[in-house]
Amino acid sequence: MIRGLWGKFFPPDQDPETPKIDATHHHGLINFGNTCYCNSVLQALYFCEPFRERVLEYRKQSKKTDGSLIWCLADLFNQLSAKKKRQPIKPTKFVHMLKKENDAFDNVLQHDAQEFLNFLLNHIGDTLRDEIVRTHKVSHAQSDNAHQHNSHCDYQETWVHELFEGVMTNVTRCLRCESVNQKDERFLDLSVDIEPNTSINHCLKSFSATETLKGEHKYYCEVCCSKQEAHKSLEIRSFPKVLALHLKRFRFEDGARSHMTKLSYRVVFSRQLRIPSSKYSKDDGSTILYELNAVVVHCGKEINRGHYITLVRAHPNHDQWLVFDDEEVDFLPQAELETFFGLTDSSAGRGNLESAYILFYERVNEEERAKKESKQNAGSGDSSAKSAKEGKKNKKQQQHSSD
Repeated sequence: MIRGLWGKFFPPDQDPETPKIDATHHHGLINFGNTCYCNSVLQALYFCEPFRERVLEYRKQSKKTDGSLIWCLADLFNQLSAKKKRQPIKPTKFVHMLKKENDAFDNVLQHDAQEFLNFLLNHIGDTLRDEIVRTHKVSHAQSDNAHQHNSHCDYQETWVHELFEGVMTNVTRCLRCESVNQKDERFLDLSVDIEPNTSINHCLKSFSATETLKGEHKYYCEVCCSKQEAHKSLEIRSFPKVLALHLKRFRFEDGARSHMTKLSYRVVFSRQLRIPSSKYSKDDGSTILYELNAVVVHCGKEINRGHYITLVRAHPNHDQWLVFDDEEVDFLPQAELETFFGLTDSSAGRGNLESAYILFYERVNEEERAKKESKQNAGSGDSSAKSAKEGKKNKKQQQHSSD
């Protein structure tokens, strides 16, 4: 385990408009032995405000008091939200329930944070769907349309899907007859390949790059009734409200399927990410703006022997950052974010091995933000005008008194 990586950071000078953050009011999570992968993802999800609000709302509305992973998560989030003096929290119930639901997540070995994130989101979604089905079974037990209602519920989106689910379209175009085959695939987190000395935008462009299927990889065209050369690409049809972007930093070494090596490539991630929508998107050709909210960082050279920490934006409206290293919580100067981009070719082998692994971006409603800023500016203008008017009035009164 890596401990005390960061020392003590203190926030930079702040302007009067920026609320001060207090690291002593944020709780770390105790490591039960190789559970840093779990702690890091939980902290990232907790600082995803829409997700946190839905989880805490579930706790208020649910009649259960125990017995499910989502309830244990809600109980843990409730403890994290307590405004008490900083004290590390033991996620005992959650870790025990996690092992009960999936014994692959034991404490013997280190586990992959992305695999845990994917399991957790899918498990919560399935649990919520099951609860909806049970509710409809009770509500429509005496109805002739009971089967119809239950069948509909199996495909009903939950708030997990509302937040994290996106849709990608697998597009294949036959180069002989020009016919196009499209197949949609839903995702809760998006995995992208990485290259040395690149950026998130470049990774996303490469994700949607066109590939030519030829030779032994030819595409079977149902129109031509034979294998043909074809162009294949992946396009994002629907962008999620919360984009969990997984950088594929681990791959099997050639000829050794039992061992994975880490790609510590430098991948620049920006705090604002603007993505152009594809022609298959529902966003009418506009761009989509995201803001970085949390980063799960992998430390070390191997997937099973490393360590995970989390960088989070402490306030949704201000660019102030904290770093969570299990129970340790410290300030992170904004300039330090770039130390987690990864290694350049020239620094390989001698630089630090802490590199971004999962990025959590929240989608920005630019129209609502513009309206809010307009109201704030109008209010500020009214206040200034009022102050100026009062100033003139006081000046006249002083002149009248002196006369």
